Amino acid sequence: MPIPLVNSIASWFLKKRFHQIELFLKYPHEVQNELLLDLVDEARDTEIGNRFGFSTVKSYDDFKARVPVSTYESMEDLIERSRRGEQNIFWPKPIKWFAKSSGTTNSKSKFIPVSSDSLEDCHYAAGKDLLCMYLNNNEDSQLFTGKSLRLGGSKELYKENGTFFGDLSAILIDNMPLWAEFSSTPSNKVSLMSDWEFKLQAIVDETIQENVTSLAGVPSWMLVLLNQVLETTKKSNLFEVWPNLEVYFHGGVSFVPYVDQYEALLPKPSFRYYEIYNASEGFFAIQDQNNSNELLLMLDYGIFYEFIPMDSYGTPKETIIPLSEVELNTIYAVVITTNGGLWRYKIGDTIRFTSIKPYRIKVSGRTKHHINVFGEELIIENAEDALKQVCRETNSEIVDFTAAPIFMSGKEKGAHEWLIEFRTAPDNIDEFNSRLDAALMSLNSDYEAKRYNDITLRKPTIHQAKPGLFYKWLKKNDKLGGQHKVPRLSNSRIYIEELLGLNH
Repeated sequence: MPIPLVNSIASWFLKKRFHQIELFLKYPHEVQNELLLDLVDEARDTEIGNRFGFSTVKSYDDFKARVPVSTYESMEDLIERSRRGEQNIFWPKPIKWFAKSSGTTNSKSKFIPVSSDSLEDCHYAAGKDLLCMYLNNNEDSQLFTGKSLRLGGSKELYKENGTFFGDLSAILIDNMPLWAEFSSTPSNKVSLMSDWEFKLQAIVDETIQENVTSLAGVPSWMLVLLNQVLETTKKSNLFEVWPNLEVYFHGGVSFVPYVDQYEALLPKPSFRYYEIYNASEGFFAIQDQNNSNELLLMLDYGIFYEFIPMDSYGTPKETIIPLSEVELNTIYAVVITTNGGLWRYKIGDTIRFTSIKPYRIKVSGRTKHHINVFGEELIIENAEDALKQVCRETNSEIVDFTAAPIFMSGKEKGAHEWLIEFRTAPDNIDEFNSRLDAALMSLNSDYEAKRYNDITLRKPTIHQAKPGLFYKWLKKNDKLGGQHKVPRLSNSRIYIEELLGLNH
């Protein structure tokens, strides 16, 4: 079949889905409530269903009253039993895959159950919807005339007690539909290699021979790969390697710190960037407009959403609300109930709504990744926006960073301590520090109040990291590739002390 015809057929097939998307855009609360009752009904005879009386749950209020909010720690015993081969614990259909997530807040690995329903109706459905939205917005796209360069995690799938565990990306690749495998590069054999550093060059060698029209992967690791592509090919930008490259689908970490570096590698104003919001627990939101940093919350993937306002999170007065009660520009922790067997599960992410007709969001950070030792409520979104602004003002570029509190000692005021690895360092680190401090004050009124006349917080301290420091730390902790990331903000000094030790 000629490639232009394949392109046309694929575009037509994917655009048909747009009419289904319009249904939850028009009736979001009805779609969510019906989905919740379907999940409860399907799991009524599971161990969880019997424990909480799912057979008599007839409404969201019933569900909220019966089922407690859960965390990985509260579910761990059930998950371990499931990993040993027990079935019908939290989902009626067999669960044989577990997405291993080492996280950044806990050294202990998490194993998130992945059902066949969550694979098909969430993760793969989202992949098709992402293409659907992109094609709907870019009718002249030639996406299917070439291949998508996908960059997954570096873990293999391991078999254990009849069940499998590995990076979510490895599970997705291993079960990928034929249409997706045909349109992707590198091969599954290379994608599933376990040694990240060996795999990196193997991906480069295989993909530079292909007609790559799109990129898909985590920005931090994709940047490493793309720089390796230029180093191998001796080209000055990526269009000299892949002239038909038109879009980068990215997620996993914030894109804000990397924008300028990508624009240098991809110097074409028409090149598109599309963001996604997914995790081991599910696929949640997709950018549905060109040149937007808002993500459309997807409401028909077998995931029911609830939200905890962060001003009550972890307090005796913690409140949990459904989608119908959210407000604009309030930061919420996300709670999900899924077709993978997670029930009112705190995923650890925070978001804020930028629109409620339709429901669009921005990811603001992690419930445990902020600094609030002194009441300053510094979140990742503030930190990344401030760093992006100051880098542009000082003509510098950042590879990665982390920050932590300097605790008060005697009469000594507290402060924030930053460790930053620069690709291009500023001419004057003290000026950079002053500008960063000012930018944070302009973005965060709580931080500004604590910094006023040094009342609680002194000016920040900044250390320059040696080249490759964060890569070395990730390698030392077996976190190369995939969705692994540096913990950028922390209320404790655990990470920064370890990194400073490596730096010295």
